[in-house]
Amino acid sequence: MYRHYSKPYIYFRRTLVVVVGVVTFPIMVCTSVDTRSKLYSYLHRVWLKTSDKPVWLEESEHALQELY
Repeated sequence: MYRHYSKPYIYFRRTLVVVVGVVTFPIMVCTSVDTRSKLYSYLHRVWLKTSDKPVWLEESEHALQELY
């Protein structure tokens, strides 16, 4: 149902997240906490995404496995 991304594509996305995080860090230090949290939340979501499946759905499935 959901298509998994290839390993090179995942590595590319994660490399891009690290580059964007490092480049924007000096700017984000001077911005408000709301703006900073939105950007880093988005970067975290991009880092976790390994398929077409929504991140919230995949994370909720992992949480259910940990509970039961």
